[in-house]
Amino acid sequence: MAEPVIAIFGPTGIGKTSVAIELAGLLRNRGEDPIAISVDSMQVYRELPIITGAPTALEQTRLEHRLVGSISVADSYDVATHAAACHVEIDGALSEGRRPLVVGGTGLYLRAALTDLDFVPPPDPSVRERLMTELAQDGLEQLYARLADEEPDVAATINSGDARRVVRALEAIEQGRSTADRERNRLWTGDVRRPTRLFALVVDREILYERIEARVDEMIELGAIYEVESAAQIAGRTAAQALGFDELLAGDIESLKMNTRRYAKRQLTWLRKLAGAELVDVTDLSAAETAARILAALDTDGPAADESGSERRHGLEHGGGLGASFTG
Repeated sequence: MAEPVIAIFGPTGIGKTSVAIELAGLLRNRGEDPIAISVDSMQVYRELPIITGAPTALEQTRLEHRLVGSISVADSYDVATHAAACHVEIDGALSEGRRPLVVGGTGLYLRAALTDLDFVPPPDPSVRERLMTELAQDGLEQLYARLADEEPDVAATINSGDARRVVRALEAIEQGRSTADRERNRLWTGDVRRPTRLFALVVDREILYERIEARVDEMIELGAIYEVESAAQIAGRTAAQALGFDELLAGDIESLKMNTRRYAKRQLTWLRKLAGAELVDVTDLSAAETAARILAALDTDGPAADESGSERRHGLEHGGGLGASFTG
């Protein structure tokens, strides 16, 4: 049986790239040839490496990354396009005997990369009419709360006071539910395209917030404001939705930190409920130690244990529902 795809998922700022690089080194020591495939909705834009936390040139010398910096901010892009590209990259790597490491923090893009989602046409105009009625009756705050609960990745890119975009996002969600509910949720049933092990990185929330604060400060030092100002001259609608784009254009660093913390909080809450995922609490672990734990879990086909045979608090735990792995 072919070795499974390894998916490494987690909130912004948790260190997914570093873990993937360390894991790749361990796999090479065993004679494997790993390759990373990004499932980050914004790292695809070549003009935004700083604010999207894309792997640096040095990091990419340690582990080859695909679908990072592959298009311009002027280009339109969506999850269907990314899904098709991921499928080509994953299938191509497997056919060459390489181990795909699917890495990122965008939930919908992860699902699309690992499954065969159906992407349906725009909804009937009556859907928007009904949502507009709900907006008038229930208020924008309630609609945004629903969006944040159902699609935290999408909500993080939208200002909670932007009624038009909130309604459009909910409209898109209802499109999937009305005609392709089963396809939208396939990942949670384990019906993936290729055998896959999904490792979800989690961390103490306050520690993550500290990392986010430091990361934003580092972004500013690296020239994030100049990066966004330059990109804004040609950026299309989708690229301009990147977390931090509007905040940096306005020079509002504190809002960027606050919005990033909120986004990370939603990511952590969501992935802890992810059926079939193997949760890796990295609170007390370095990237190298985390990678070692993942490798041990792969070798034993189950969670890593300490010397007494019991799972450590910062070791691997299963999310609800499916057990240790996804199978196609």
